[in-house]
Amino acid sequence: MIINLSEQHSLVSNWISELRDLDVQNDRMRFRRNLERIGEVAAYEISKILPSTDKEVQTSLGIANAKVLQEQPVLATILRAGLPLHQGLLNYFDKADNAFISAYRKHNKDGTFEISLDYISCPELENRTIIISDPMLATGASLVKTIAFLRAEGHPKEIHIVAAIACSVGIEYVIRNEPSVTIWCGDIDDEITAKGYIVPGLGDAGDLAFGVKVQM
Repeated sequence: MIINLSEQHSLVSNWISELRDLDVQNDRMRFRRNLERIGEVAAYEISKILPSTDKEVQTSLGIANAKVLQEQPVLATILRAGLPLHQGLLNYFDKADNAFISAYRKHNKDGTFEISLDYISCPELENRTIIISDPMLATGASLVKTIAFLRAEGHPKEIHIVAAIACSVGIEYVIRNEPSVTIWCGDIDDEITAKGYIVPGLGDAGDLAFGVKVQM
């Protein structure tokens, strides 16, 4: 299942337009905050479909009945670009366990690249709901390898992917390899360059959030 949040929330569409805007991109704090906001909206929408349970809460004047999450999800993110989006999810799922994965494009001299994964830190994943945040779902290769990386640590019950912008090519690749995942994205673009960048996209989310990195 694929959910385009811009079709449901005009505020998400507004934040996406600011993420794309070259003038607004000069403000790194606003760029990070807009990613964080999208993560918050995604968390709210995902919470609607997670199992809940009834709980009695003792107040100073009596008993209140409330619905609470049956269990906490695991919030996973791909370093470093995913951190602001991850923070937005964590703002709402504030009791969640967290997982961190190092995945990056290792560029070759001919302009091609490979996805390198060399680090994971995670809690118990067996029969858990995992929400993976990555601001740009471009080719989908890094997400598919990340999911395989996580599956090697346990057998999750359910996997959700949250992205600010997704490319239809990458969505198709992820669904082809992981047909049971649900993808939540701020917007969907249809074009991708030979170097794997989304068009119109917004550029390199990690560089815009944290500064230009040295290419390895």
